[in-house]
Parts: sequence; structure tokens; C-alpha cells
Amino acid sequence: MEDRMENKNEMTRSRKEAADRADWWKSAVVYQIYPKSFQDSSGNGFGDIRGILSRLDYLTWLGVNVLWICPIYRSPMVDNGYDIADYYHVDPSFGTDEDLDELIREAEKRGMKILMDLVVNHTSDQHAWFQEALKDPEGPYGKYYIFRKGKDGKAPDNLRSYFGGSAWEPVGRGDLYYFHAFAKEQPDLNWENEAVREEISRMVNYWLDKGIGGFRIDAIGNIKKNLTRSYYEPDGEDGLAYAGAWIQNQPGIEDFLRELDEKTFRPHNSMTVAEVGVPAERLEDFIGENGFFRMVFDFSYTDIDVPETAEWYVPTGWTVKDFRNNLFRSQLDTRKVGWAAPYLENHDQPRSLNKYIPEEDIGYYSASMLGTLFLCLRGTPFIYQGQEIGMTNIRMDSLADYDDVASVDQYHRAVQHGISREEAMEALYRRSRDNGRIPMQWSGKRNAGFSENEKTWLKVNPNYLNINVEKEMEEPESVLHFYRKLIALRRESEYADTLVYGELVPICPEGGAESEDVIAYFREDAGRRLLVACNFGGKEQKLSLDAAVVNGADAALQMREKQMILDNYGKTRWEKDGILCLHPYECVICEL
Repeated sequence: MEDRMENKNEMTRSRKEAADRADWWKSAVVYQIYPKSFQDSSGNGFGDIRGILSRLDYLTWLGVNVLWICPIYRSPMVDNGYDIADYYHVDPSFGTDEDLDELIREAEKRGMKILMDLVVNHTSDQHAWFQEALKDPEGPYGKYYIFRKGKDGKAPDNLRSYFGGSAWEPVGRGDLYYFHAFAKEQPDLNWENEAVREEISRMVNYWLDKGIGGFRIDAIGNIKKNLTRSYYEPDGEDGLAYAGAWIQNQPGIEDFLRELDEKTFRPHNSMTVAEVGVPAERLEDFIGENGFFRMVFDFSYTDIDVPETAEWYVPTGWTVKDFRNNLFRSQLDTRKVGWAAPYLENHDQPRSLNKYIPEEDIGYYSASMLGTLFLCLRGTPFIYQGQEIGMTNIRMDSLADYDDVASVDQYHRAVQHGISREEAMEALYRRSRDNGRIPMQWSGKRNAGFSENEKTWLKVNPNYLNINVEKEMEEPESVLHFYRKLIALRRESEYADTLVYGELVPICPEGGAESEDVIAYFREDAGRRLLVACNFGGKEQKLSLDAAVVNGADAALQMREKQMILDNYGKTRWEKDGILCLHPYECVICEL
């Protein structure tokens, strides 16, 4: 019997090793870099590629092996690089094309892959294609974009762009308009035009042939439009209607996405993760065996504080139970068809500590608990720069301190809605994208070690004296060291296979926990069972494993032996009958 079990386990390991080589990105841990805010090497107050190069050894020490680099292409920077004027060259503010080539080579030497941002729903209005289109909207390049005639001196319809205001911008003084889902300086490409799709495929293959590992794909769900009406029911005081309902995941988008995958990503065995909201019933099309991408981000738990109308200043009243249900639903729905991309933060999010944790409870225990909760999930985890040291939101003094175009729009819409200016500023403190874009906090030196310049492009958070890499590297019991341990568990420990490939089995609180604040689950694989238990609240709680409800069924667990793996308190308490006592914001990983 034992020989058969060992042979079975050996076959399982062999299958996993083969799958890992084919799907190399499944065992990866991704670290997202916002270049403008990561490290300034030139002393001008802006981050750059050579700054990233100078921190590769730190990232190696941390243990990550994929670096997602936000856009560094040539751009007027209206939307911080997401308005691309030239897909083939580096913007001078970040360095040179040779600097990027060096980054790809040096990362490879350290066993790291580079994941670049792919922004192909729109270009900058400074892109050569659009400049030619303006000269002759009826010509070949005019068909690269979406031009429509207005009516009675007004826009073709009353759709609102994601950044506020009409989604249509007039061309000169005539009655011609072009469509932009985002800022007016970001005209949308016309994916119905085969020539556009050919240009995009050629560009994608250019970068993949250079040796990058793949792409994070921006706003790709918007490439198929349904612009057939001249009037939509307004949903705000501005008389406009949210454009997303008419340009996200429209019928026919699958043809565009499948073509792109077959011509570019799949032949290169690329890692692709798409920024697109996908309902559960369509997940297989997007990330199944023959899906368009390898992964998609799920916003159900990271945007839990934002209503469907996308108004930051309107509270949703979410609870830990809502968060837990959304998280587990995402994990289980994704498991049925493909691979997940769990994350808590990115450049479009505020800091997760401020989102999920009461301000008075933010610290080592709550930060390490959040890290444990998401780094032990099934899927390829994405860590955002500064998350690993517990960086937090920043309270700006005035609206002028904000750079993000969406934040400025949200402020004005809040005031227009009747909210006081003080309340509107508080909403930006809670939710502005600039919270995640402020300079990385490296040390207690000037400007947190980010730049020698007197002024940085965004303000440095004053708490950098207490929260910075240098300080936390010297403290064994720090958020940074805890993240490093979590990453090592996934990549280098005897538990790596279980944490990467194992099934995720939620423990429902109705049977096992005293409170909704406890979020717990098993990771199970080849006879090994790991428990991940997190107290999401500021009071002590208990989790009874003998009474736990797993997927709706009783799971009586005889607790004969428990092997502790990681605990942010270092003093886990078990009561008789398999009851785990959890301190406030305690997290526990153990083998049962």
C-alpha cells in the first residue's frame, strides 16, 4: 500500500513538474513596478529604468521572479504613460531603448522575467497614426480610429468617458467627433479595421521576440464597441450615461481576442493577464484551455468599496463577509476553468491596508495577515511595490497635490453631487489612485531614498521614517521579512507544490468560526493538507476545525498532529477538540 501511495505521489509530482515547465507562470510571484515612482537614478524627481536596475538585487532577495513594468513607452504622460505615442521606443523620461534591453538581460540573469504593459484599446493623440487621421479623417489612418458626425451641434451621443465628461471630442470647429473611453488625449482605436489588428500583432511580436515573458493587458475589454444609439438614459447630474455598459465585453470581442492570442501570445508561451471584468459564465472563453489569456484580474473583492456607477465618494457599506464571499467565489469559479491572478493592490488602487483595515489597526499584524490571506490563494499572486513593507495612503493638503486625472474628476463630480469639499477630499484620501503612485519608501533619508531632488513628482508620505525598506530589513519581525517568508513558502519550501497547485477548500464560518471576521481555508494536494486561518478583526476569535463546514458539508477533523509553518504572533494557541484561538489580526499557516 505504501509503495503504491509513493508511486502515486511520484507520478503527481512528475505531472506537476511537466505542467510547470509548460505553464511556467503558474509558479511565479509577480512584483509590479510603477517606474515613475520606484527609484530615481538621475536626480530629477522621477523614477526611471536605471533606478529599477539598481534595485534588482533587492527584488532577488525578496524572492519574486516576474517584474510587471507599467508603461515606459514614449508618451505625453497625460495618463502617466497609458497614453502611448510610440509603441516601439522608451520615453526619454525613463531612459533609453538600450536601458530597457539591459533590464531584460539583467533580470534574466537573476531568473526573472519581464512583464510589460500592453495598451491597445487606445493611443495618445500624439501618436503618428492619430496625427495622420486628423489630417484626413476619411483616409487610411482615419479608419484607425472612431470618427462620427455630431447632431445639431452636439456630440453623436451622451456617453460619459471613464474619466468624466463626454466620450466624444470635436475635431476643430466642424461637426466631426472622435470617441475616447478615457481622456480626450486617448482616442480609441478601431479594432474593426483589420489593418489596426495587424499593426498591433506586429508590435506585440516585436517585444516578445526580444525575450520578455509576456504582458499585462490594459482595458482590453473595451475594444469592441456598441455605439448604435444617439441617446442613453442619464445616470448623473451631468446628463451623461456610463459608457462601460456599451463598450465592455460586447458580442464579437472574442473574435478579436482569439486572433490576437493565436498570432502572438500562444506561439511564444507568454504569460498574459488581462484587465477585464468577466462574468463566471464566460470565464472559460477567456482563461480556459483554449482561452484568449492565461489569467484575468477579478475586481469583485478589490473594488468592493466602489459602487457599479464607479463613484468613489458613494460608500458601499461592504462587510468582511462580503469580502470573504467574493474572494472565495472568485477562487472557486476560476478553478473550474483556469488559473487565477490574486492581488490586493495595483497602480489603479489605493493601499489595501487603508481599504480593508480600520486606520487605528494598521500595522505589522494586519499587514502580515493580509499578505498571508492572499499569498496562499490558488493562482499567480501579484504584489505591488511598497505593499511588502506596509505602505499606506497619503493625505494630500489640496486638490493641486493630486496628479491622477480620474481623481480630479471624482472630486469635481462629488462637489457637483452636493458633497462638501472636505468630504470630497476625504474620498480622495480613501480611494485616489495616487495613493498607490507616491514614491517608493526605501529609507529614512531625504525623500525616502527615492530621489535626491528637492521635489518629487508626487509627494512622499511623511510616514516614510517608520515605514521603509532599510528599516524593515534590519527588523526580523517586520512586514517585509514576513512577506519574504511567504514568498519563500510558495517558491522554495516543501509546501510549494501544495500552495501553487493544491486545491483551495473554503472553511465556511457558519460551522467553524465564532465570527464573520475569520477567513480560513485549506490548501490540499497529494495527501497534504494546509490550513490558512486569518482573523480579519481587532478582537480575539476562535475557529473550531472539528465543527468546520467545508463546501457545505461537515468536516470532522481528528487533530492528532499539527505542524506549525508560519504565524505572525509566533505563539499559536490550540484548545482541545481542534479549536484554534486567534489573536486580533493573527494569521496561521499549519499542516494538519
